[in-house]
Amino acid sequence: MLTGDALPVASEIGQGVGLPNIHCVADLKAAGTGPGNGAVDPLADADGFAEVYPEDKHIVVQRLQAAGHVTGMTGDGVNDAPALRQAAVGIAASTATDVAKSAASVVLTEPGLTNIVALVEQGRVIYQRILTWIINKISRTIQKAAFVAIAFMATGRFVISAFAMLLLVFMTDFAKISLATDHVTPSRKPETWNIGGFITVSVVLGVAMVAEALILLWIGWWHFGLAADNNALSTFSFLTMLYFAAFSILSAREHGWFWGTRPSKALAASVAGEVFLGTALMFAGLPELRPLPWEQMLAIFVYALIACLGVNDVLKVAMIRHNSGS
Repeated sequence: MLTGDALPVASEIGQGVGLPNIHCVADLKAAGTGPGNGAVDPLADADGFAEVYPEDKHIVVQRLQAAGHVTGMTGDGVNDAPALRQAAVGIAASTATDVAKSAASVVLTEPGLTNIVALVEQGRVIYQRILTWIINKISRTIQKAAFVAIAFMATGRFVISAFAMLLLVFMTDFAKISLATDHVTPSRKPETWNIGGFITVSVVLGVAMVAEALILLWIGWWHFGLAADNNALSTFSFLTMLYFAAFSILSAREHGWFWGTRPSKALAASVAGEVFLGTALMFAGLPELRPLPWEQMLAIFVYALIACLGVNDVLKVAMIRHNSGS
């Protein structure tokens, strides 16, 4: 809390709103630019500052940042503009002047300050969706590229036709887009951009899906007669990657166990539609894609379900918990 009131008045108000440790801003200005300067660090236990002049707000923000704090600032007047610009997150009230709004990072649209909580929650929700997209995108890209390349070196054939791959990319895009509507539980702690850890998780999941898809291909090659029919081989590979794509999204959307939260209606509908349409097309048959017996299609479906929502989900949870130190 920053106020121009005298210290006794500010202390009394602070007690009433749960901010008991109000300091005089002169103590902060006299302490120097670093938290270790002086006998007492005025930032150590300060809940607010009294006797603040307009220019002091900018100094307070600078001192907080020099002490290593991520600083947010809320204001509505012209004199708040420098501090709003300096802060990592400047929040202008709905009644703020145009100068304050232009200097702020965020402008509240409704009276009061309670929307700041919703603002923080929404920011964390967006962060979680970005990480979900990163994990899904990297792991799926690794699977598609490595599966086709390794299978070609092992069999001497392209196990999926160009038409089937194009169809696969088109069908799975709808589920990826619907991730933006998914239900997300915001974290209770501030987020940090530990992208390196999540890239590691993505790569490991991608490698795991490549291995699982190759094992399934080996089973189909020797037990489903794929070696003698390129069109059936292409259909088999298409369904393998389609089901892996669908179930891996359901796993990647949760950083805990996949059943932790219910997917949004849009995501559930897009994943279900992707699986149903892909299965129906392969059951009916398309050029270069020979229909497979329903028993084989069911076997691919169950295998992908167990691999993604069983084995890979356990792997994902273990790695994320290790990276987060919990």
